[in-house]
Amino acid sequence: MSGTSMDAVDVAVVEFVGDSCKLIHYQQFSIPDPLKSALKAVGPGTPISQVMDLDASVGALFALCATEVIQVCGLDIADIGVIGSHGQTLLHFPLAPARNSLQIGDANRIAWATQNRTVSDFRRMDMAAGGQGAPLAPAFHSWRFRASGLTRVVINIGGIANISVLPRQGENAVFGFDTGPGNTLLDQWIQRHQGKPWDPGGAWAATGTSNAELLAALEAEPFFAQLPPKSTGRDFFNLEWLEKQGRALINNLAPANVQATLLELTARSIANAMQAQHCDEAYVCGGGAHNARLMARLSELLAPVKVGSTADLGIPPNAVEAMMIAWLAWCRVAGVPANLPSVTGAKEPVVLGAIYEPRGKS
Repeated sequence: MSGTSMDAVDVAVVEFVGDSCKLIHYQQFSIPDPLKSALKAVGPGTPISQVMDLDASVGALFALCATEVIQVCGLDIADIGVIGSHGQTLLHFPLAPARNSLQIGDANRIAWATQNRTVSDFRRMDMAAGGQGAPLAPAFHSWRFRASGLTRVVINIGGIANISVLPRQGENAVFGFDTGPGNTLLDQWIQRHQGKPWDPGGAWAATGTSNAELLAALEAEPFFAQLPPKSTGRDFFNLEWLEKQGRALINNLAPANVQATLLELTARSIANAMQAQHCDEAYVCGGGAHNARLMARLSELLAPVKVGSTADLGIPPNAVEAMMIAWLAWCRVAGVPANLPSVTGAKEPVVLGAIYEPRGKS
């Protein structure tokens, strides 16, 4: 998969046995700069022919990544039961009447190149059932991380941040939702001002000071007060949104102070979303787990709740989402519903994903 940050293609090889799974291999692949730029430029007005070209290009890239990982692991293609591909999200419109989501990366090309069954298009059956198609992560988080004696929250900080609330087993339903921007505004702002794809460790943000007036203007966004189920995307939280919410302010601030304010927005929107959850532990996954400044701020805001990374639970934070896609594909082949209506708002649990079979498979 490639997340909304578009910083890499993530590939995980996962072995499923009964009700457990084991990470065999994880690898990241860079997205060529011309392709990344073209993907980030897509909007509602992008010509359909251009979207079709990108669909083919992303599918071909994912096929190369999958093929290389299989070779690196020394596996025979017969050892691979199924390949799951989330694709690259371009647009996400979760609310009625539109209620649609577009992930590109032609799965036919992956199936053909690997000669292996491939599953993709994981969001739209949930949407057809009245849900928002996102977030998908809480179902996997519940399957892998839920504990019997305490309430855990898994915080996924990719381009967009979301939380999975995992009550003590036997208590209440698992639920979760998107809290707002994760890394996306931070990445876009440093790209604009320093030409860097991200702010390593939050170092640039640490040189600035969060501006209370700008923060208040950004937090006035109605999405933050909206009750779940709710989901969002990079097509909403972007620099155009930032300029609309705080143009009069950002023009008079040092860029590093804006970066510091955006980091505070991410941390506070996550912490505010968790206020009523009464959790015992919180574990962060996704690229945000490597932002030392952001992690420190979350620890301050969530104290006395312990804040760690999913590495403490046995899975590297970068690998969690790719493992989730493997799990979704595994569920699809087994015919097991993998959405959580308590998370997405769907009317009922449904089987997610479409299966693509290469020639010679049945």
